[in-house]
Amino acid sequence: MDLATLLGLILGLGALIGGYMWDGGHLTSLLVPSAMLIVFGGTFGAVAVSFPVATLKKIPKALGVAFKQTQRDTTATIDEIVDMASIARREGVLALEQRAQEHPNPFLRDGLMMVVDGTDPELTRQILELEMDSIEHRNDGMSKMFEAAGGYSPTMGIIGTVLGLIHVLGNLSDPSTLGPAIAVAFSATLYGVMFANVVYLPIGNKIKLRGKEQISEMELMLEGILALQAGENPQLIRKKLASFVHEKNADKQSSGEAGAVLAEER
Repeated sequence: MDLATLLGLILGLGALIGGYMWDGGHLTSLLVPSAMLIVFGGTFGAVAVSFPVATLKKIPKALGVAFKQTQRDTTATIDEIVDMASIARREGVLALEQRAQEHPNPFLRDGLMMVVDGTDPELTRQILELEMDSIEHRNDGMSKMFEAAGGYSPTMGIIGTVLGLIHVLGNLSDPSTLGPAIAVAFSATLYGVMFANVVYLPIGNKIKLRGKEQISEMELMLEGILALQAGENPQLIRKKLASFVHEKNADKQSSGEAGAVLAEER
């Protein structure tokens, strides 16, 4: 379980609801079934129209990507590829067959098996890049579902509020009921905006980030596989693959420096 995702949702929703209750609001007044039906049902319906059934079936998997903590040890992957490159130079690539067949990572396993089978390097690159493109397309589709939900949800909230106001204005015989009825109508806007900005869009961003991390790891494996197939020196392979780690650290450092500059300006 990714605690950052879970705690972020709890903190976001908790802060909004807690702030409301702090000013004397009651939790029960936020529970409006009709508004929930309009906003959540309308949002899901719009998303269902926008995406094919095959993509909609991936919603549980998409949630798993967002909430599941994935450990990616880039250094360990580099060490493993360098070790296999050393074995291949000493004993030949056929010595890697057993290790390749039993490898838990399917992408690295497929690449190593193509090397062992003597597949042309250019064909190996093409096949693995096609697999990367397929995974990138899948991750992009999953993230876009939640981004679309984040776009539709506020609109559905406004529609729910308008429907509620139509009902209110159609029953003006008892002025004492106008205040509560209008409050109920505006709860739809609250649902739409709150879930768009605290749930749908953040989850979409998390899926997109996880997808980029996965593709970056696969790019490292691809370069390692091709270098191993070419019989390059293991230490040169290590230096080449280390650039992926340095690039990631540089991105983090740049983000940190940018944040420090903004803090100083404030």
